[in-house]
Amino acid sequence: MAFNDDEMPSASNTGMTKGLVTIKQVKYFKDDAALTADTVTAEVEINATSSTVVREGLDLVAVLDVSGTMAEEKLESMKKAMVFVIMKLTPVDRLSIVTFSDGATRLNPLRSMTTAAQNDLKALVDGLEARGATNIKAGLEIGLAVLADRVHTKARTANIFLMSDGHQNAGDARQVNPGQVTIYSFGFGQHTDHQLMSDIAKRSAGGTFSSVPDGSKVSIPFSQLLGGLLTVVAQDVELTLTPKKDEGDVDTIVVAPGTDYKTTTDDATGVVTITFGTLFAGEGRRVVITLTLKDVSATENEEYDAPLAEAQHSFTAQGRPREAQVPQDIQIKRTPTPSQAPGASSKARQVQAEIARRQHAEAIRQARLLADEGGLEEARYKLVDAQNALEDIVLDSLADGQKLVDSLRAELMQLIKLMETTELYEAKGRPYALASETSHGRQRYCSRGCDEDGDVRLFATPRMDTYREQAKNFEKDPTAPVPNANEDVKQEILANPISAVSTELAYHLRMAIQALQAIEKIVAPST
Repeated sequence: MAFNDDEMPSASNTGMTKGLVTIKQVKYFKDDAALTADTVTAEVEINATSSTVVREGLDLVAVLDVSGTMAEEKLESMKKAMVFVIMKLTPVDRLSIVTFSDGATRLNPLRSMTTAAQNDLKALVDGLEARGATNIKAGLEIGLAVLADRVHTKARTANIFLMSDGHQNAGDARQVNPGQVTIYSFGFGQHTDHQLMSDIAKRSAGGTFSSVPDGSKVSIPFSQLLGGLLTVVAQDVELTLTPKKDEGDVDTIVVAPGTDYKTTTDDATGVVTITFGTLFAGEGRRVVITLTLKDVSATENEEYDAPLAEAQHSFTAQGRPREAQVPQDIQIKRTPTPSQAPGASSKARQVQAEIARRQHAEAIRQARLLADEGGLEEARYKLVDAQNALEDIVLDSLADGQKLVDSLRAELMQLIKLMETTELYEAKGRPYALASETSHGRQRYCSRGCDEDGDVRLFATPRMDTYREQAKNFEKDPTAPVPNANEDVKQEILANPISAVSTELAYHLRMAIQALQAIEKIVAPST
């Protein structure tokens, strides 16, 4: 069956694409390197603009479990969450709803979210009933087919919300190839196959898994991913790291573990390419790399600035061709008397904190594996060790450094509590750990399933924070008006009038600074 009946959407919020994604000055773990063979650890960071004025259109397929176990409270909570989603969308955005139980059914084609479409889809959601089995594979296949058969794809992102509360009982949804579609999965309740839902999400490009405990308000975790999807400023984001082997001092570049995105290395050139997919407004991606340096002590005996590599990012936006951005040099001072100690600068401490975060995430993964084998005590010890390691982090003076460490501590404390008993671990601990792992690996917010006061807000964007409050208010009074995404942008501009042009201004300012730096390099030798 072909699903090439998607409605033509309104044009997306267009504007200048330059500066939507930028690259920061490279940071280094230490201040210098030896003339003999040495290694350098560096952090490359790219960031999306915080402005949401320019964004891609959203194509969303909600693949919803309506099996018998979803009856009553769960179904009503899911219905309410879907109404919130529908009310947030605009004519730029399109929504299709697919349900599954014994089989799967597409309830509607991808429809542009006009007022009339919103009313029609609300009625469809209101009529949902729970019965039958849990054929997740069938639901996922239909949802992916809806997106694969689209006629209108320019400047649009393809995404699936997959929600289920049970174990699959027909086929294996892990075997379904998501292609380029991003799947955000939500495991609802303690009887969900959380590992399966996490595996499905992680197999997709940039997908995440969120835990939704029994009795939760589904609209809140839905609102968080929606807050990102309605602010996608760039697609097909890539970072390329080119070693300077012939004219520079580097032998190899290796990406450190913990970057859960497709990474390829050209065997002939050593060029590393990391594919990130989409970026939400206000999001960033940090990549830690280790550069192996050549021994130059036979030809050099004085300190000098050594060229190591070049970092360059590219992306697509508004349907325009990919354009490589201005590259960033990676270089370090090489000296006959290297310190070999971690750098004391603010930037060096930020690299140290990022390495610690990755070690923290790995400790959570190892603890989960121990707990899955019944070793809850060993798992708790592993998490306590991770807690102790956080005490060794030398914090940056900025509030962000303290905020990061506080979030990591809260995450570990919550997990230790959830590993007290086997029953508690299986109901809440395992999904919490899985959500934490995908959040750290993808550097994107995931709902871990704790109460609102204990929510770990790592990687949350400003729009997510706004939607969280809106969802909480909606839960209190579903009859109250909910502003759509266009109205959110208007509020953003009213609060900060310069936000409408801030991306363009920042871009031209960066270009001016880089031009001055280039002139300084030319002039410096003659002064």
